[in-house]
Amino acid sequence: MQRLKTALCIVLFSVAVALTHAVHAKSDSIKDLIFWQVDAFANKPFAGNPAAIFMMQEPISDDLMQKIASEMNLSETAYVLLREGQNPLLRWFTPNFEIDLCGHATLAAAHIYFTEIHPLKNKVTFDTKFVGQLQVSKNSYGYTMDLPLRPGKKIDLSEVPQFVLDALTKEMPIEAYKARDLMLIYKNADIVRNIDPDFNMLAKYKDFIIVTSRSDNNKYDFISRFFCPNDGMPEDPVTGSAHCTLAPYWSNKLGKSELKSYQASKRGGELKLRVTESRVLITGEAISVIKGDLSYSNAD
Repeated sequence: MQRLKTALCIVLFSVAVALTHAVHAKSDSIKDLIFWQVDAFANKPFAGNPAAIFMMQEPISDDLMQKIASEMNLSETAYVLLREGQNPLLRWFTPNFEIDLCGHATLAAAHIYFTEIHPLKNKVTFDTKFVGQLQVSKNSYGYTMDLPLRPGKKIDLSEVPQFVLDALTKEMPIEAYKARDLMLIYKNADIVRNIDPDFNMLAKYKDFIIVTSRSDNNKYDFISRFFCPNDGMPEDPVTGSAHCTLAPYWSNKLGKSELKSYQASKRGGELKLRVTESRVLITGEAISVIKGDLSYSNAD
């Protein structure tokens, strides 16, 4: 009986050791990433445009970045790779694909950089994959981004697919321009505010769509909305990159280099703009609303 008890104890001890090793092996393969969710172009929670921001000391694969962006399920997730002796590298992913430029997630990334990483700094230059260097400065108004202009080329309305126009509104736009995004100009702000898109129909169009008009509120020069049904987010709340196309158009139309705009989504957002020869300075506020850890396996 004593030998049986001893043998049983040895077996149980061996099982315990094996389980401990298995747990340790599993924990060694799990890594954590700290992330923040930031409402950009807002000075209070639950307004503006939310973006997930990951600050990383080591790179992760493109495939994992895409999976995480799909999991976060926001219009954009931004990754900032902090590099010793180099500018931080900034990339942006929608739930479905990597994007070349995202204004609100750049603003959000700068907000976390200044508040969590380098609170004594007031300027950061991000390296990017597609659009060169982007500089963001901290000031009394919030944060100012220096982005490249992306003026649209005027196109005939007949070049805009009829199903796109029908999916937006019965009202016809008065002008159309094409850059990365299709920009449609309407005759008044009521039309823009009241657009209720048929997103199933609009999803057949592969590009993003800006709709805009002059503002009927003296506080703003123009208003806009931004539709991106193929992006996993039918309407983007506030779109900094769209203003790389909006700003040069309205600057030329209104004959002024400093503008104030309102993006008339459900959440809404205000942007201050200053247009130079080839750049647009976009100023807005941002606020952190969530901080968390995302765990992933090395096998992911």
